[in-house]
Amino acid sequence: MYPIVIDETALASDIGRQGWSRIKLLDPPDCAALAALYGQDRHFRSTISMQRHNFGRGEYRYFAYPLPPAIQAMRTALYRPLASIANAWAMAADFPASHEDYVAQCHRAGQTRPTPLLLRYGPGDYNCLHQDLYGALAFPFQATVLLSSPGTDFTGGEFVLVEQRPRAQSCAEVIALAQGEAVIFPVNRRVSFQSGTARRTVMRHGVSRVDHGLRHTLGIIFHDAA
Repeated sequence: MYPIVIDETALASDIGRQGWSRIKLLDPPDCAALAALYGQDRHFRSTISMQRHNFGRGEYRYFAYPLPPAIQAMRTALYRPLASIANAWAMAADFPASHEDYVAQCHRAGQTRPTPLLLRYGPGDYNCLHQDLYGALAFPFQATVLLSSPGTDFTGGEFVLVEQRPRAQSCAEVIALAQGEAVIFPVNRRVSFQSGTARRTVMRHGVSRVDHGLRHTLGIIFHDAA
């Protein structure tokens, strides 16, 4: 895995302008190596069938601690610039500069289970619109990394982000990712500023139906679960 380099200026600009950002994180061999972890039980604490819980169709697995080094590196590297943006949003919480310190806060609050996950979708699978909230503490951003190659490994299965605007109809964006790209987006609410006034809107995300093939993604969530 090559060093993670983040253009923090572009990241902050994208999130301020449209509420989300797309960045390149991994090359194809790294993507294949991470996707291959799905069948290795020792890395995971639980497996969820989406259909069983009416979340959609497909399956995902939550990683156990210690996280694989590549996932730990991405979680740590992405957290710092995102914490700076979150604090600039004037949220109620004051997020520490390091992810290690933030995880310690989660653990003191009883949120001790890791939340990074691998998701696997086959033909006909999809993910309903949802939010990844696992306790009282929730970091306001998360990332989804596409590990499979669109058009080669699978077709369909687009990432969907929906903003529920007050007193207006919801606005949906379909974000087409390349293999190894991540979309960074709000976990719960987007904050935008109009004439110096903060405006908060509810965000939900999901995945459209996969037509053919197999689609693997990595979810990087920064707060742990109760």
